[in-house]
Amino acid sequence: MAETKSTVTAAASATAAKAGTSVQAKKNGNTVSWVAPIICLVAGVSFYIFVLGADGNYQNGKGINWMGKMHEGGPIVPLLITLFLIVVVFVIERLLTITKALGKGSIADFVRKVQYHLANKNVDAALQECDKQQGSVANVMKAGLRKYKEMIGNTELDTEQKVLTIQKEVEEATALELPMLEKNLVFLSTIASVATLIGLLGTVIGMIRAFSSLGEAGGSSAANDLAKGISEALYNTALGIGTSAISIIMYNVFTTRIDSITYGIDESGFTLTQSFASNYK
Repeated sequence: MAETKSTVTAAASATAAKAGTSVQAKKNGNTVSWVAPIICLVAGVSFYIFVLGADGNYQNGKGINWMGKMHEGGPIVPLLITLFLIVVVFVIERLLTITKALGKGSIADFVRKVQYHLANKNVDAALQECDKQQGSVANVMKAGLRKYKEMIGNTELDTEQKVLTIQKEVEEATALELPMLEKNLVFLSTIASVATLIGLLGTVIGMIRAFSSLGEAGGSSAANDLAKGISEALYNTALGIGTSAISIIMYNVFTTRIDSITYGIDESGFTLTQSFASNYK
């Protein structure tokens, strides 16, 4: 019984090794997603207190300057500054990541070069093109080419099974690449929607304070107090709309670039399967 059990275990291990994929899972550490907002919050509050609230903004001989007026916009201002800093941080982070994912040179030219080498049955040259291109499309293509090369020498499977094996390898590599591209975009999409609302909240609070002061004041000073209060309140709106606009623009820029990478990955998988099916019938 013990010998039979050992034999079965060995056979199962061999089968698992045979069915395994060459694609290695990437480490999905995303420390920046929780560290960056905390740092931005501290920086935003510090900027509000020590920069906007500096005495020089109130005692320059010409009344309160624009930084002092922004400081008087209320407690919503540091929150809006924090959101703006978060947008800046994740725009830079996504820009670096997606630029690296695009690789070196045109994705379309890279795919055409690989197609040319595969048409000439030169898999090693195609792999060299992947090393030159780098990026997400090249990573997926390289994983597929390795399985492609392995399937050429495989005598146990028929052509259809080999094509399905290559396709599965490409799908697994794609499943590892795409989440890395879309990571942290949720911050931009969320802030794009929320920043304007928070800015309007600050404006409403400022207007409430302004009209409250108007009700308590009398004479000609009432109009001046109202104008001052409205001016301070509108700083919240300006910060909210500006932050939201930057978030929307950069989110659309990044999603467009990710779409181009996704299209390149799809084209890569189609190239590998069609090439193998036509060259190794």
